[in-house]
Amino acid sequence: MSRILNLRDALNEAMREEMRRDENVFLMGEEVAEYNGAYKVSKGMLDEFGPKRVIDTPIAELGFAGIGVGAAMNGLKPIVEFMTWNFAVLAFDQIVNNAAKTVSQSAGEFHCPIVFRGPSGSAGQLAQQHSQTFEAWMANTPGLKVISCIDPADAKGLLKSAIRDEDPVCVMESEIMYGFKGEVPEGEILVPIGKAAIRREGSDVTIVSFNKMIEVAKSAADELAKDGISAEVIDLRTIRPLDYETIVESVKKTNRLVVVDESWPFSGVSAEITYEVQKFAFDYLDAPVVRVNSADTSLPYAPTLVEAYLPNPAKVIAAVNQVMYR
Repeated sequence: MSRILNLRDALNEAMREEMRRDENVFLMGEEVAEYNGAYKVSKGMLDEFGPKRVIDTPIAELGFAGIGVGAAMNGLKPIVEFMTWNFAVLAFDQIVNNAAKTVSQSAGEFHCPIVFRGPSGSAGQLAQQHSQTFEAWMANTPGLKVISCIDPADAKGLLKSAIRDEDPVCVMESEIMYGFKGEVPEGEILVPIGKAAIRREGSDVTIVSFNKMIEVAKSAADELAKDGISAEVIDLRTIRPLDYETIVESVKKTNRLVVVDESWPFSGVSAEITYEVQKFAFDYLDAPVVRVNSADTSLPYAPTLVEAYLPNPAKVIAAVNQVMYR
């Protein structure tokens, strides 16, 4: 049996199930308890689990991320919610220099089973310091796993897998997609970290994306189908480890690739994918890989400039026509 849940409730359900399953799991962050979460992802959790397991923190990301890392090294399993990953920049020392390095610095003797989660990317008129996309930043760090998915069922299953992982996992969500709905099966869902999903099968071109840009890719594929172009759409779901095999096998079939990535073009996820495809599928490519990224500048505030800055279906369609030599 499946139900229709939005992303917010699917994530809530994942945390509740894992906290019922394991008393060592707890949630901490700004406004997660009394206010039910800035985006209501933790709604009702304080009532069920109490203030010792759903903990409101001061506005001090470095401080409460550090508390979480210490708790994880001592046998607990914290879920640390950042109101936005933009604020988590203050905690990068704890995430990158402590959590990510625990296993290697201890020669495998200690682990750090912690989840850092919250929204990443643009969310309308939030301007430069509240709209950055952090998947590539985190994925650049050995020792961190990075999840970025907005499908409610997959997001629930991936968050549950992240909570059970013995090492740190960064979960990137989307502020404007918390109300996004989808079918979520009842009962236990565990989605493996590191495996992409084919959202739409096709034969003419492969479109790879993740997080809310997957909806941009799917919308473009719908329009392309009206013009006789069959696009295969791949949702990465996990950025590190990245599922190169699914991408390469799709490119071997379609011979063309467009990568849609909300982050900046330089040193991003799209650049990594492009390198790996030319390495493993060069002989199958009938056209150079084309990337659709946000503009290589800080996000403006004006609505017209926000629209011009971000990837959209029209830009993806133009990129597909380019690789199709149309």
